[in-house]
Amino acid sequence: METRKVLSSLCYFSIFFAGFIFPLVVFIASGDESTKMHAKKSLLSHLIPLILTPLLLFAVFYDFTNIQDTVPTFTISSIVVLVVVWLIVVIWNIVKGVKVLLAE
Repeated sequence: METRKVLSSLCYFSIFFAGFIFPLVVFIASGDESTKMHAKKSLLSHLIPLILTPLLLFAVFYDFTNIQDTVPTFTISSIVVLVVVWLIVVIWNIVKGVKVLLAE
């Protein structure tokens, strides 16, 4: 297999072992435009859940400062949204990683 395919695929699979660090390093160090493109796409997909994490923190703070509510609905809904986004991102990265490996 070509090194380009393996590196590009590892950028997507790094969601399991290196988060956004591996795609960032590959993006900076690689000279191949195709590998850089895949590294950039995977880096952006790895950052999407991290961008939504402050929403969860805000929800927890909001629900616990408004004690009159008996059920922390904002926190629960934020957790559900974050879990769904994480699942979508993980599935998307697996699909893209496999497609890159199997591409001709």
